[in-house]
Amino acid sequence: MTFIEAVKTCFSKYATIRGRAARPEYWWWILFVLLVSLVTQTIDATVIAPALGIPAFGEDGGQPLSMLVSLVLLVPGLAVSVRRLHDIDRSGWWMLIVLIPIIGLLVMLYWAAQSGTDGANRFGPGGERDAVL
Repeated sequence: MTFIEAVKTCFSKYATIRGRAARPEYWWWILFVLLVSLVTQTIDATVIAPALGIPAFGEDGGQPLSMLVSLVLLVPGLAVSVRRLHDIDRSGWWMLIVLIPIIGLLVMLYWAAQSGTDGANRFGPGGERDAVL
């Protein structure tokens, strides 16, 4: 799966938590979110904040574009995370583990890096297996 295919898949399955997401789909999505966040924060800091006359960063920092984009990307991000957990044969409810400070995030990172189960599991048939990124 390529970068573009992964982004298209995540947007086409915007709020779909059924099925599975292979490692490439998940990690390309994460890269996409990081890049979009970097671009929107730069635009906020260099264009929007000065135009509105507010500080770009700090307590009173205004980043309206970044917040809007984060809200748009939140649902597909949650959906692909649940599908990624399904790929390693875990329930999507395990995503709540990130609520445990530090340890929860490390466990989720470990699971996201694991190879998916071969063949079908209780969440659906195996799709494109972990192709080389």
